[in-house]
Amino acid sequence: MLGGMTKTARVLIVDDHEIVRMGLRILLAGYPQFEICGEAVDGRQALAKVAELLPDVVIMDLSMPVMNGFDATKELRQTSPDTKIVLFSMYETPTTARMVGAHVFVAKSAAARDLPAAIEGALRSKPAVEP
Repeated sequence: MLGGMTKTARVLIVDDHEIVRMGLRILLAGYPQFEICGEAVDGRQALAKVAELLPDVVIMDLSMPVMNGFDATKELRQTSPDTKIVLFSMYETPTTARMVGAHVFVAKSAAARDLPAAIEGALRSKPAVEP
């Protein structure tokens, strides 16, 4: 267990690749402080799921069809300002996360090592991981 969270955080996973969503579910299943409340395959679906499921944290891929993670994150910052956003990508940099208003950036290549701490950092509204 990480940093001593007392409340279970509801997490929405947004990625267009099913295998990535499955892997994140498996990874986060080992952390009782996180509950996966749902999944979305693109930014538009993520916006609908956030409104429906009210997650504490969204793990948001950046490169997706229909609506990408950049646009979805910008819109979520307006429509759901209390929802924490962890940008998750293999291409972008932490600077991108700050530009669109996300709380934390995690490289996909470092997810197993860094994602749980990044989620907790986002919940505390401070960066936890800088690649």
